[in-house]
This record gives sequence, structure tokens and C-alpha cells, in this order.
Amino acid sequence: MKYEKEFPVFKTKKEGVTKKFNLSDIKDRKEYFQQKVGNEIEKLKKFFDGGHTFIAYLLGKKNAGKGTYTKLMMEIFSKEKIGHISVGDIVREVHGDMEDENKKKELIDYLRQNYRGYISIEDGVSALLGRDTKTLLPTEFVLALVKKEIDKRDKKSLFIDGFPRNLDQVSYSLFFKELVDYRRDPDIFMAIDIPEAVIDERMKYRAVCPKCHTPRNLKLLATEKVGYDKEKNEFYLMCDNPDCANARMSAKEGDNLGIESIRERLELDGKLIDKVFSLHGAPKVLLRNAVPVKVAEKYVDDYEITPEYYYEYDENSKSVKTLERPFIVKDDEGVEVCSLLSPPVVVSLIKQLAKVLKL
Repeated sequence: MKYEKEFPVFKTKKEGVTKKFNLSDIKDRKEYFQQKVGNEIEKLKKFFDGGHTFIAYLLGKKNAGKGTYTKLMMEIFSKEKIGHISVGDIVREVHGDMEDENKKKELIDYLRQNYRGYISIEDGVSALLGRDTKTLLPTEFVLALVKKEIDKRDKKSLFIDGFPRNLDQVSYSLFFKELVDYRRDPDIFMAIDIPEAVIDERMKYRAVCPKCHTPRNLKLLATEKVGYDKEKNEFYLMCDNPDCANARMSAKEGDNLGIESIRERLELDGKLIDKVFSLHGAPKVLLRNAVPVKVAEKYVDDYEITPEYYYEYDENSKSVKTLERPFIVKDDEGVEVCSLLSPPVVVSLIKQLAKVLKL
């Protein structure tokens, strides 16, 4: 993809900050963000407290971490100031609501007042009910659904995930805030660069609890307890949720295929980011998930690098020992890179956001 060389390597390592933070601990994360970008956080808090908001379009390949970065922004600035809108979640929720006649009537009444498009409301609803993962709803219909979701919320800054979803929707995104009557908020395109090798590992080693459905990763996001299946000669994660009684977590069907099962989607996501890079006058925030190994020590602290977990089984104690090392892969251009944890990526986001908003 053309855009990959455009993403700068941002430095999160800060002179004078020597503490090693545990970024999986919420208290440590709070101190970490204050130490790394405390000034920018205060500027953004004043921006929000002054009644100002923005709209950010999250652009990145599937499993790039868009939802995770938004949740961390909510953690820092509160859910009252930051909102997350997943277009895919909205469509799935509305699809489910169609089974309830009252909710269906409420939706159709709303669409009659707010929808404008080239197909009828009835045809739009039919497309919604008959959709599959390869069939996209008409953009005008999607915008009406998003507007309905926004109308339900108090005014706050929005991170929108899943729009634009195809090349034709990029032009719509330039006028999105006017189309949904979202005042005069600044709008920002946030693009995420992530090596496909990272996405591949996230998919291949993903494990889900059969009871609470919490996802983890055998290689990249281990649970506290790990088991060993001697018959299959394989390790497995046990859910940390006390209600699940150490339930054995397992892979979802098809995950073993990795990125090849979503190759078409990844290629389209890359073209979308290429298209956004060609826009003039549109503020951009560029986020990198990985840092070249040869400069990692200069740019990031070691605890900011994603650990790769591996395991040893002790026959004598019948227990599993969890070990870790830096997660290193080759990016799409063949350069060895260290994958980053989510907080340092959000540090870069906050720095750029304060700059784009001219705070």
C-alpha cells in the first residue's frame, strides 16, 4: 500500500521517566499517561469542559485495535466526553430489532422523517434483513441509522468505526457532520498502520471463553492460568472470570486460517486509507502499531512493547510455566518490527490530537 511509508515513528520514550509501568493495571496506566502526555491531557480536558467536541473517523484494517484505542480514550477522559460508534454494531442491533414489531415501527417512523435516498425505506429494510458480510447497505440508509444512534446520545466527541466502509463513502465522510446535523465540530481522519503479520497472529491464536465469550490470545494476551492437554500436546488458556470456573478457552472456527480468510476485506481497507491520504484539507492523525527493531530502544520503553507468551510444562509439578519475550514480526515491507501495546499508540494519538485541534 502507498500509505505505509507515510506513517512516522513517534517517540513515546520520555527523558526523566524511569518507572516501569504495568500497562495492564488501570492505576499504573493512569500514572503512565500523566507522565507521558499529562500536558496534552489537561489541554484536551479544558477543550471538552468548554463544550467543544470533534468527530474522528477510525480507519484501519480489521483487528487493528480501533475499539481498544477508543476505550482507552474513554478511560482517560470519561464516557461522558468520548463516545464510540461502531457502524457494524448499529446495523447488527437494528437487524435484531426487526423481530420486535414495536421497535420495527419506531425505526420506520424515524426513517420516514430523516431518510433521503435512492431506494425506498421498504427496500432498505429488506436489504438490511437480507444482508451478509459481503453485501453493503446503501450509504444513505447507513447514514440515517447512524444519525438515529447519535440522536439518542448526549453531545460528546465521537470516534466512528466502520465509516467510510468503501471507496464511494469517502466523499460522504467529508460532509458527514453536516448530514447528521452535528454542529460545526472539527472532523479528523485517524489512520492506523498495522503489519498484516500482527493481524494474522491475533486471529490464529485467539481464544474465546465458552461461557462469558471473553476473547484472549494464547500468544499475545494470556490469562493467569494456562493448562496443558497432554493427549493433544497443546497448551490452552483458562478464563480469568471467577464465574466461569477456569473454563477452557478455545479458538473460533476459521481463525486458524488467519488473514487469508479476510484477505479481500484487508485489501479494501488498505485502498480506503490510500484514498484518505489523497484528500486535501482533511486533518489526519497517523498511528503506528509497530516500531522497527533497530530503533525501538531509542523510541519506546521496553514495557511498551507487546510481549509474546510461550509455555513450558513441568512434568514433576504437573504445572505450566508462562514465559515471555518481545513480540517481533516482519512488517509488510519485510522490516523487523516490535509490536506495541495499546497505551503507547494512544500516547501518540493524544499528542497528535492536541496538535490538530491547535490546543
